[in-house]
Amino acid sequence: MAINVIEGGVCAPIGFLRADIYSGIAKNSDKKDLVLIYSKKLSNAAATYTANRIKAAPITVTRDNLSNGRAQAIICNSGNANSCNKNGIEVAKETCALIAEELKIAKSNVIVASTGAIGKSMSIDPITASASALVSTLKDIDNKATIDATIQNKDDNGFSVSFEIGGQICRIGGTFCGSNMSESNNATRLVFITTDCDISSELLSSALEESVRKIFSMLSISDECSTNDMIAIMANGMSKNPPIAKKGKAYSEFTAALNSVSLNLCKKIAADSSGATKLIACSVIGAKNNACAKKVAKSVVSSSLVKCAMFSSLADWGRIITAVGCTDTDADVSKLDISFVSGKGEIPVCYSGVGVNFSEDFAKEILSEDEVTIVLKLGDGCGSAVAYGCDLSYDFIKMNSI
Repeated sequence: MAINVIEGGVCAPIGFLRADIYSGIAKNSDKKDLVLIYSKKLSNAAATYTANRIKAAPITVTRDNLSNGRAQAIICNSGNANSCNKNGIEVAKETCALIAEELKIAKSNVIVASTGAIGKSMSIDPITASASALVSTLKDIDNKATIDATIQNKDDNGFSVSFEIGGQICRIGGTFCGSNMSESNNATRLVFITTDCDISSELLSSALEESVRKIFSMLSISDECSTNDMIAIMANGMSKNPPIAKKGKAYSEFTAALNSVSLNLCKKIAADSSGATKLIACSVIGAKNNACAKKVAKSVVSSSLVKCAMFSSLADWGRIITAVGCTDTDADVSKLDISFVSGKGEIPVCYSGVGVNFSEDFAKEILSEDEVTIVLKLGDGCGSAVAYGCDLSYDFIKMNSI
């Protein structure tokens, strides 16, 4: 099956529009703090939520709204997490009601999400004052030609693909929002995915859960889950493909396309993390099994010492082998080979658990690139995995301390 990268991001699928405005929720008026994603048709929908036991009000409200597997709009604010607030549920519900009234849809068909400071009281007033303007912006975009709408909806955080189901072209697009980043086992940051593919709510949920398990779970920026992390997906069926109602070839093709979008969004999220200077990947091969490979890869990209070394472009492979040894696997480090790879080339630094002579200057050149891969080869089996993260810079610490 051919999966083709296309432009448009979250608005690439037929029937989806996006609008962004500044409402006053966030302090910085230079950045828009309200985003609305709307489907012209009521969609099948699903979501996964943070593994944190403390869940923000928008998650509680969205989970209730999605109990029937249907949605038509996503409203997201930055500048306030609406988490651990006395009136949080009330604000989240009122947000859905305001947007639903403007769009002339049911309030239960609205997904609501928030990002920002936790424990900060939140007023509905900025959203009340901005709802009409936000939806009007959406309608203005809809009145323009398709090419103009694509320009209006330019999304640097987005990624989209096209693929075929039953001879019909379908599209999946996604974007992410948020001011900070955290690791999550079930979801990551605020990720919104759209598709014009016709697929049942049950299978849409299954495909999303698989994508989270295989891909999003391999993203690690810090050691904590946010109270707000969520991945939501809407499928409006406007591509008119033969409906996907059971698992089989069409379902596998849809899942492959979804995983492609998820993988690219994961890379963008890691590279975009506040204050990060480079995307770090850890590729593990030759592990006893895939589960072992995943644990090793995640341990390496999660290590603060490895992150610091990557920020300094320091080829201190001892920090990597230490991270491997900290896992609850029986990986045999005496068989471990380590090398660094980037656009500048590849350099081996460890063979069978023992250091080898290498050029420090060439290693620094390799590690100074914006994207660096740490390659670990174990001699234990056929398991493999790739994890993604970022370095730990001065600005990362500063920006995540605000």
